[in-house]
Amino acid sequence: MRNRFLESGLDGFAPHEVLELLLFYAIPQKNVNPLAHQLLARFGSLSGVLSAPPEQLSQVKGVGPSAAALLAFMQPLARFLERERLGDKPVITNKKEAKVFCRHLFHGAPDETLYVVCLDAQGRVLRAVPAISGTIDEIPIYPRTIVGAALMQNAHSVVLAHNHPSGVREPSAADIRTTELLNKAFAAVDIPVMDHVIYADGDCITLTEWEAFQRVAPLYEQGMPKAADTKRPARRKPAEKDNKNPGERPGV
Repeated sequence: MRNRFLESGLDGFAPHEVLELLLFYAIPQKNVNPLAHQLLARFGSLSGVLSAPPEQLSQVKGVGPSAAALLAFMQPLARFLERERLGDKPVITNKKEAKVFCRHLFHGAPDETLYVVCLDAQGRVLRAVPAISGTIDEIPIYPRTIVGAALMQNAHSVVLAHNHPSGVREPSAADIRTTELLNKAFAAVDIPVMDHVIYADGDCITLTEWEAFQRVAPLYEQGMPKAADTKRPARRKPAEKDNKNPGERPGV
């Protein structure tokens, strides 16, 4: 299996084979095929296994501390490499760049987290500060603490960003309330909020994009022709001629 990887990468590998290859380096000289299948059955997918915390991995019989640490190391390593590709000071000056940065920021993150991405006057990222960890609906928001984190970084502006591990990109009512609350708090110290990015299932949407869509969608629906209007009008029958004989003139 190692030779397969060295010759052609992971092309053609099944999820359990990828796990086998990883587990080999933590549990050498042992058939780890059954353990790979057990892990997939427990956590549902390869992504689920690699996103699981070490304490949960260790609950699977046959997974010791070394194997749990190795598997749990994979997702943070992927995020580290993605951030490295962006450079030490990635720049965010528009929504597209904000979404690219946040896509790398949240890649593989298992828990819901609200970040405050602090930017300097040129839009360079100073630091992405994890402000809240957990479900926003259930955790109290402390604007003073969040704004204080941006002030400590001497932020000129900020981007709010959080992920939905559920995979649903649409903002919740709590997301909208939190954004309004933090917008007012940052405005009080003259730090503009560029936008609020929501990451889910490998993709991002900003709150302003979502709000714009909500405004446009009803207008689009009103302008759509109704089902009855889309039907072709019935063809009218040709008018009957006064004389059936085309060669006979009227009045003759």
